[in-house]
Amino acid sequence: MSMEMAAWNSIYHAMHAKEDQRPFSLPILRRIGGFARPHARPLGWFLALSVVTASLAVAAPLLAGRVVNAIVDGSALGPILLLAALIAGVAVAEAVLALVVRWLSARVGEGLILDLRTTVYDHVQRMPVAFFTRTRTGALVSRLNNDVIGAQRAFSDVLSGVMSNLVTLLLALVVMLALSWQITLLSLLLLPVFVLPARRMGARLARIERERTLHNAAMGTQMTERFSAPGATLVKLFGRPHEESAEFSRRASRVRDIGVRMAMVQEVFFTALTLVSALALALVYGLGGFYALTGRLDAGTVVSMGMLLTRLYAPLTALAGARVEIMSALVSFSRVFEVLDLRPLVDEKADARPVPTGPVSLEFDDVTFAYPTADKVSLASLEEVATLDTTEHGPVLRGVSFHVAPGQTVALVGSSGAGKSTIAQLTPRLYDVDSGAVRLEGVDVRDLTFDSLRAALGMVTQDGHLFHESIRANLTLGAPEATEEQVWDALRRARLDTLIDSLPDGLDTVVGERGYRFSGGERQRLTIARLLLTDPEIVILDEATSALDSTSEAAVQAALSEALEGRTALVIAHRLSTIRAADAILVVEAGRIAERGTHTELLARSGRYAELYRTQFAQGEVPGNGAGPVPVAG
Repeated sequence: MSMEMAAWNSIYHAMHAKEDQRPFSLPILRRIGGFARPHARPLGWFLALSVVTASLAVAAPLLAGRVVNAIVDGSALGPILLLAALIAGVAVAEAVLALVVRWLSARVGEGLILDLRTTVYDHVQRMPVAFFTRTRTGALVSRLNNDVIGAQRAFSDVLSGVMSNLVTLLLALVVMLALSWQITLLSLLLLPVFVLPARRMGARLARIERERTLHNAAMGTQMTERFSAPGATLVKLFGRPHEESAEFSRRASRVRDIGVRMAMVQEVFFTALTLVSALALALVYGLGGFYALTGRLDAGTVVSMGMLLTRLYAPLTALAGARVEIMSALVSFSRVFEVLDLRPLVDEKADARPVPTGPVSLEFDDVTFAYPTADKVSLASLEEVATLDTTEHGPVLRGVSFHVAPGQTVALVGSSGAGKSTIAQLTPRLYDVDSGAVRLEGVDVRDLTFDSLRAALGMVTQDGHLFHESIRANLTLGAPEATEEQVWDALRRARLDTLIDSLPDGLDTVVGERGYRFSGGERQRLTIARLLLTDPEIVILDEATSALDSTSEAAVQAALSEALEGRTALVIAHRLSTIRAADAILVVEAGRIAERGTHTELLARSGRYAELYRTQFAQGEVPGNGAGPVPVAG
């Protein structure tokens, strides 16, 4: 490695080092060792061969010096050719070892990335919904990309770099001192002129790089938000394309100016380093030449000293920045472990059992629940705030009790924020209750396995979320083994078979980000078809028909009636037609069950349900007249 290249590496790592550097921690080092243990054998070979390669780097200058001496002494051609063959052999060995070392580096590094990414991904998958409602998606993705790669560098680059540079430095220093301690000491006097600018310039470039990163992030955020379907629609509706373009141009111009400044700073620095490097070589050849002419050294030694100088300065420069690299990798590991140390609030017991077979009842027994505070489910760095909000809010549910027998349908109505959706989320254990219990067929859901719970329970949410994948992939999310016939049967029951069949790519049609290629009603019917395909024992509809017009709703209601038949159902209603035939209606207010009964019974009591009906439900319908669908507050 040349001196200029070593300086560039030092600057690069300083520019990209984590800003929140922290000291070594034995627990963190032990955890790093745990991830490295499965890769111990290739890692050991990697380090050993790195040391051998570093040793060969010192051998070449010595052989070159001997060639020069042989030529000056007028030796026969044979010894010179032998030395040339040895130099070629060293070069070939270095090349072969470099390939092997790179293969081992890639194997260890990429294996570590795989282990870290899958571990973090699996851990994040187990986090409660509250974690995702608070976390910035970009910050979380960064942990799986940038920080994992930063941690991987600790093994593939930093560890081998420190070892090989240290060996090269020690061998070069010993050999140079043995050849001429005077020239060696004099050369070392120029070392601060070479190393200190690299460190200072690295810090300056790091500040410029962070500034550029911030502006690039701002541009990325603007593009991500404005290039999504709803963002682009919003910009067009409010007529701000020129202002948006001007703002983007201002940020892009700032990035351009920073890039020009960075390029000039780097060029000045490397020009200065080239000059220092030339002066150092001039010193070696000048003083070495003087010693050679006076008989203190031979010509070959002078050549070896000049070549060894790069083997001395380059490792010293690299090692001068090793602390920055090590601390940067340590911070990356710390940020990854920070996510892994955030324990899921909802976990599966070691002795969990499956949901009982057959029809399943649902019971809420004196359930009290409050949403967890941020410090229990999130990280300040993932929310990109200084400190997490630890304010405790009151319970959302207070002593909620009800029972849904197998095959019954119970509807939940009430004001917005009363706790209806929270009840729906507690059933599949998106959250766990604070006190009381949620039971399926008499078994607390906390005692059930996740797989059996998800197989027994199907839920259609209000937003009707779809992945940016094909229709087939979205439908079979919960039933990957579903046959083509079963998929089309679910589409038929959701009244979507004609629409999907008319598409050029049919089931292979990509739905677009969040399903924006389809209307709101079509998206919702796709999610209902997905539920129909899983064929669960319990169905939860969280305002599943809220996005449908009257025509679409009538089609879906027929499908839902068929799907709910014989199954336990919990329905949060947005339209009265959804709940009129329910076996029981629960009016939820301020986290409590205020009223319960059938539609007719609740109207007759003239209580809260009747009030909601008169003020919010009765738009174009007189109570009991049998009219069509009427909106219901959800």
